[in-house]
Amino acid sequence: MPNLRPVLLVTGALVAALGLLMLIPMVADLIARDPHHRADWGAFATGAIISLFCGGGAAAAAWGRIETLSLRHGFLLTTTSWLALTTFAAIPLSMGQLELTYTDAFFEAMSGITTTGSTVLTGLDVAPPGALLWRSMLQWLGGIGIIIMAFAVLPALKVGGMQIFKNEAWDTSEKFIANAAQYSLALTGIYAFFTALCFLLLWAFGMPAFDAFNHAMTTVATGGFSTKDASLGAFLSDSTIPLDLIVTAFMIIGSLPFGIFLIVVLRGAWRRFFADSQIRFFLATIAILTSAIMAYILWRFEIDHFTAFRLSIFNVVSILTGTGFTTTDYGQWGSFAIAFFFCIMFIGGCAGSTSCGLKVFRFQVALAALRVYSQRLAHPHGVFVAHYNGRALTNDVFVSVLSFFFVYFATFATLAVLLSGFGLDALTAISAAGTAIANVGPGLGDVVGPSGNFASLPIGAKWLMSAGMLLGRLEFFSVLVLFSPAFWRG
Repeated sequence: MPNLRPVLLVTGALVAALGLLMLIPMVADLIARDPHHRADWGAFATGAIISLFCGGGAAAAAWGRIETLSLRHGFLLTTTSWLALTTFAAIPLSMGQLELTYTDAFFEAMSGITTTGSTVLTGLDVAPPGALLWRSMLQWLGGIGIIIMAFAVLPALKVGGMQIFKNEAWDTSEKFIANAAQYSLALTGIYAFFTALCFLLLWAFGMPAFDAFNHAMTTVATGGFSTKDASLGAFLSDSTIPLDLIVTAFMIIGSLPFGIFLIVVLRGAWRRFFADSQIRFFLATIAILTSAIMAYILWRFEIDHFTAFRLSIFNVVSILTGTGFTTTDYGQWGSFAIAFFFCIMFIGGCAGSTSCGLKVFRFQVALAALRVYSQRLAHPHGVFVAHYNGRALTNDVFVSVLSFFFVYFATFATLAVLLSGFGLDALTAISAAGTAIANVGPGLGDVVGPSGNFASLPIGAKWLMSAGMLLGRLEFFSVLVLFSPAFWRG
C-alpha cells in the first residue's frame, strides 16, 4: 500500500485553491447589471466555503514535507486530483440559478475540466455571468493542467508512448518537485500570454469584452464552451469580421506542444519549432483535411472560395483539436461530411498541448513501425530502425503506442454499447461515446449534434460519459492502472 499522505496533501491543496477561484465568478455575479443574476453569488460563496473547508482540512491533516514522489503517487495524483476538482467544481453549478441536478452539474464540470465542451445547458444567452465565467475558467484550468501533466507526469509514467518526450530533469526526487514548480510556472506564463493575446484580438474585432474573455480562455484551452447557444456563430453576423479565423489560429496554437514554446522562449531556438516533426505532421494534416472538405463543399454548394475556406478550416481545426466550437451545423452537409468529421475527431493535436484525441505523434510512431515492418518483410536479413525526431524508437515505445490504440478503441466500443443500452439510437450512442473519449464536445445527429446538447440523455448515460471524458483526458492507463491489485501491493 503506497503512502497516501502526499496524495491527500496535494489534492487537498488543489481543492482549496479551487475554492479561492470561486470568488472570481462570485464577484462577477455581484456586479452583474441584471438584479436577478446578482442573486447567484451565494452559490459560489457556498461552494468556496465548502471547498476551502474540505480541501484545507485534508491538506492540514496531511501537512508535512514531501521528500519523494514515486510513480505510484503520480498515478494516484493524476486521477484523484481530476476527480476531486470536478466534484467540488460542480457544487456552485448545482446550487445556482441554472437549476441543475448534481448529475448535470457534475457532467458540466467534468466536460469543462477535461476541456471536452459537451454541455447540458440551454439559454446561455441569458445565463448568469458567474456561471458562464466559471465554465470557461474550468476549461482554462483543465488546459494548463493537462499541459503540465503531459510535460511532467505522463512521460515518467510511460503512458501510451509518452516516454519519448521524457526530460531527464524530471525525476522522482526533491529535484523533481523543485523543477516541477519552476517549469509549471513558465508554462503557465506562456499559456496566459496566448490567452491574453487571443482576448485582445477578439475584443479588437468587435466581440464584447466579457464574451471575448470567455472565448479566449476556452479557445486556447481547446475546450469549446461558449457564452451563446449558437456558439461562435452568434458573433459572425458580419462576414467581413474574421473572428472565426482568429479563433482558428489560436485553436492551432493551443494544439501545439507547449514544451517547444518554452524552449523558444528560454533559449531563442526558433529552428527547433520548425524542425519538430510532430508540428510539421500536425500542420500538414490540417492542410490536407481542410483541402478535402473544402473541395467537397465547393462541389456540393454554390458558395465562394473564401467562404468555403473559412467554413472548412474552422470546422476541421475545431473537431480535429477537440475544441468543438461551431459556426454552422455541419450535420446538414451530407453523409460524407458526417463520416468525415466523425473520423477526424479521434486524431487530436500534439502531445504536450491542450488538445485531446489520440495525438498525432502516435500516428507517426505507428507509421514508423509499419514502415520498418514492411522493410523487414522485403529484406529479412536487413537491420532497420524506426526514428522519431531523429531519435531511435525502442520496442517499449511501440508496445505502449499499440496498446494505447487498442485500449482507446476498445473503450470507445464498450462505451457506445453501454450507451445504446439506455435506449439511444445508434448514431447518438456511437457519436456520444466518440465525443466523450476524444473530448471533442458536439456529437452527431439531432440529439447531441452541433445544434443539440446532452441534456436529454438519461442520468446513467451522463455518468458513463463523464467517466469516458475522464479516461480520454487522462490517457486511460493513468486511471486503469488503479484497478490492478498489483498496484496496491508492496
